[in-house]
Amino acid sequence: MSEPLSDSALDQLFRTARTYNGYIDKPVSEAQLHAIWDLMKYGPTSANALPARIIWCVSDEAKQKLAPLTMPANAEKILKAPVTAIIAMDNEFYEHLPELFPHTDARSWFAGNAAHAETTAFRNSSLQGAYFILAARALGLDTGPMSGFDNAAVDAAFFADQPNVKSNFISTLGYGDPASIFERSPRPDFGRFNSIA
Repeated sequence: MSEPLSDSALDQLFRTARTYNGYIDKPVSEAQLHAIWDLMKYGPTSANALPARIIWCVSDEAKQKLAPLTMPANAEKILKAPVTAIIAMDNEFYEHLPELFPHTDARSWFAGNAAHAETTAFRNSSLQGAYFILAARALGLDTGPMSGFDNAAVDAAFFADQPNVKSNFISTLGYGDPASIFERSPRPDFGRFNSIA
């Protein structure tokens, strides 16, 4: 049985963690990108589907390619961030299920049913995107997840050779600059949006 995390750990993951709009001038290493994946891959997905596919935009060339496909405010964030991750989803994730979920013929649940596969890919890549955020925070990094981009243009620019892969959302990554954030927006108490049946 697991023990509850310390208050400091809960603060780092949730209570004092923030979405950053800018970062201090400190690089993020390739080893850190691997470390994020090596944590986030353990988060649960349906039938261990792991549909997320990530392109880590580290080079200036990759950032310059991505930035014009986003809203102007987001473009500036991407160009200045140490890394921007494109969190995408493989709508044919089920082709890997014989390896990733060998207990049964899970591939047959999705092959030939594109709508079911796409819904599953979107839901579970979104979950993996949340695991990405938490993994980064756990490793002492900060993120700036965002929409505000042209999905079709990003797909054409980065996944043209993989038509089954579609972008979900993007996120900057680095060591957050406190000057880039504003006061935290409200977070309602349990009773407002919850009920116990």
